[in-house]
Amino acid sequence: MKILVLVKQVPDTATKIRLNPGDTAIQTDGIKWVINPYDEFAIEECLRLKEKAGGEVVVLSLGPSRVEEAIRQALAMGADRAIHVMTDAVIDSQVAARALAKVAQEEGYDLIVTGKQAVDDDQAQVGALVAVELGLPQVTVVIELNVDVESRRIRAERELEGASEIVELPMPAVITAQRGLNEPRYPTLPNIMKAKKKEVKSVPLDSLGVDTTPWVRVEELTLPPERPAAKILTGEPEEAAKELARLLHEEAKVI
Repeated sequence: MKILVLVKQVPDTATKIRLNPGDTAIQTDGIKWVINPYDEFAIEECLRLKEKAGGEVVVLSLGPSRVEEAIRQALAMGADRAIHVMTDAVIDSQVAARALAKVAQEEGYDLIVTGKQAVDDDQAQVGALVAVELGLPQVTVVIELNVDVESRRIRAERELEGASEIVELPMPAVITAQRGLNEPRYPTLPNIMKAKKKEVKSVPLDSLGVDTTPWVRVEELTLPPERPAAKILTGEPEEAAKELARLLHEEAKVI
């Protein structure tokens, strides 16, 4: 079984984001880059499927040269090899999906897995769009996954608001992973050393022949307003409750 795992490199969530006036992209100097946390669940699930049923796990990622650091980490977790679609351009989800789908089509696959969303833009679009580009069934926000390789059937539990549902679908398919699907492993030192020798194939985006016309154009980026200082209410509970009600009504205007 060949499994493709789509991995994105994103800024660490603890990074302080900075903007230049008029910029339509964040400042990248000094940013710590990491594997998208939801993609770590996807990688782990792919490795568990491989350990259970055999086969190959191939990492597929897109972005500038710095993305190789995330790719090597995925290889150190246990993936077999990787494909890096090289581009320095800032592209939207549709273009990314076209490129990833084209490589997937050329590579071949039995299953494609990725995180439910990337924590930098939170759009949750690429996994679904790859499925559309390839004409595959998909199930998103998966918290439990069972793959029957012999019957080529998938049974997945996906998270809903306050509930869950069971979805059954044929292979090949696209799965997007939610937190709780598993606990990602840490790369061991021997595996980190082995990852340095594993194959990472570079493919220029321009060589794929896909339409790179964006569907979305960013016209402006702004940081959220700073939060005002918190107000701490003191005194007797009854008086504090009255003051809280007044503040919620007159200042916050939520009641």
